[in-house]
Amino acid sequence: MVLDKLATLLLEKEARLSTLDGDARLQAHAAVLRRKRMLADVFTGMNRLLLALETRYQNARAGARVELGAGVAPLRLTDPAVKSSDVMPAPHLDLVVDAQQMPFRHGGVKTLFGKECFHHFPEPLRFFREAIRVLPPGGVILLIDPYYGPLASMLYKRMFASETFDKRGDWESHASGPMNGANQALSYVVFVRDRDRFERECPELEIVHMQPLRSYLRYLLSGGLNFRQFVPDLFVPLIQGMERLLAPIERVFALHHVIVLRRR
Repeated sequence: MVLDKLATLLLEKEARLSTLDGDARLQAHAAVLRRKRMLADVFTGMNRLLLALETRYQNARAGARVELGAGVAPLRLTDPAVKSSDVMPAPHLDLVVDAQQMPFRHGGVKTLFGKECFHHFPEPLRFFREAIRVLPPGGVILLIDPYYGPLASMLYKRMFASETFDKRGDWESHASGPMNGANQALSYVVFVRDRDRFERECPELEIVHMQPLRSYLRYLLSGGLNFRQFVPDLFVPLIQGMERLLAPIERVFALHHVIVLRRR
């Protein structure tokens, strides 16, 4: 209860919206991100990691490169060749795309990126089937989503009234909109807890890489897109040093992880 009340008190004024399922969410998050250099650096680091993993694991000959659920920190800011999309339109994005019904031809996309969007897909099997359709052999899906370690499990249960964090949950969610009703533990449920089921139902997709992200202290202390920042930006080098020192036990503190799937 104390953490729940504290989370409410620490909400950014822009994040105090009556609903997250509309254009106002993107506008509010953009306003928050413009004044948070620490958070912008975290997103830039995520973008660079995704691009490095794409280079490492993607071996399709041709196709588009598309980011799903791009929000306010699209990959195109780091690599302009990536087409950025979201389920809702926005002036800074290229496309409106429903990840469960993508408007791309068979084998026409060699890379699908997604930061913090996978857990918002109400029927992940529909997404996987669509990905299998649009990816050629060697094409990849690169996802960053909430992690499932001790700190993540504690925080995510209490941070957002609009989302759950249920490690015992089903694959399908009862979402009432693009942002409401999601299970932030979905990547754990699908790729860790039910990995055997995933491999059985999606044999065309191979899990080739998974790792926790090391930016957890900066992300947490920045407040993310919804909460107030706790420390000034000038502390970023010190915080990064602490993250490096804690590397041996980063699975305890990690708040996000990356998953790479490759089309067989």
